[in-house]
Amino acid sequence: MSDKVLVFYGSYRSDRMGIRLADFIVSRLRQKDLDVEFIDAKVVNLPMLDRMYKEYKPGTAPAELEALAQKIKAADAFVFVVGEYNWGVQPGLKNLTDHFLEEWFWRPAAIASYSAGRISGARSATAWHGTLSEMGMIVISSTLSVGPIGQTLGPDGEPTGDAGKGLERAFPRFAEDLSWWTEAAKVQRAKRAPPY
Repeated sequence: MSDKVLVFYGSYRSDRMGIRLADFIVSRLRQKDLDVEFIDAKVVNLPMLDRMYKEYKPGTAPAELEALAQKIKAADAFVFVVGEYNWGVQPGLKNLTDHFLEEWFWRPAAIASYSAGRISGARSATAWHGTLSEMGMIVISSTLSVGPIGQTLGPDGEPTGDAGKGLERAFPRFAEDLSWWTEAAKVQRAKRAPPY
């Protein structure tokens, strides 16, 4: 049975460039025979956080929140495709993640960042690392950093030019690192129940 990986993306902008990186990652992970599902925060469109999933009585959470909670709980690993807004994180994706807590626990997460400029969303990736760790995920050390995204990936999510070739070279290590930690976490969860 292949590993279940959720790929999260969070831009709400009309002209979203980061979706190219999300498409690239989904495509390449599927080529590795993984069970990959793309979760677009804009499509899910959760309201601004008022009540976390765990704060609803069983069976009373809104349908979209319940469905996403079940997908998160069933996943083996996560990839977060993150853009950078004013040196910070995208509010749409942060809002989505904050609706959950225990549902994220004891699984690995990978971060792929992007920006229109040469910094490649690195400041956002740094912020997300601490956030995801606090939410109980094991954040892998390998990251993807893409920028300028418009010169790296075409509208179809396929690499272009020298920057695209660099992304293709970087992806295998990123994927293998995530795969290793996914397997390690699965083995450990089967061997011993998480302590909380």
